[in-house]
Amino acid sequence: MSALDLDAVRFDERGLVPVIVQDAQEGRVLMLAWANRESLERTLEEGRMVYWSRSRGELWRKGDTSGHVQHWEELWVDCDADVVLARVHQAGSACHTGERSCFFRRLVGPR
Repeated sequence: MSALDLDAVRFDERGLVPVIVQDAQEGRVLMLAWANRESLERTLEEGRMVYWSRSRGELWRKGDTSGHVQHWEELWVDCDADVVLARVHQAGSACHTGERSCFFRRLVGPR
């Protein structure tokens, strides 16, 4: 994904797009975050994931306080261009609880 490709991303009415974050080696989904155009531009420039914090209303560089940085390997957009998939190399845990993934609580078991 290059800076020009950001023109293809369909941001919502708030100027945001959901970002599914996946471990590039294991394929495990690590978390869901939100990005705006500026955070995606910074992500491309810096080589690490930068998100938009909806609760704080500011850019959020994953790992600035925890050290659990996400370096992106690939960025994809879905068929409707309204969801981004970030395949990353995760340092430490992705979840604020200390779990590797935010998806550690099973809602329903296998059928």
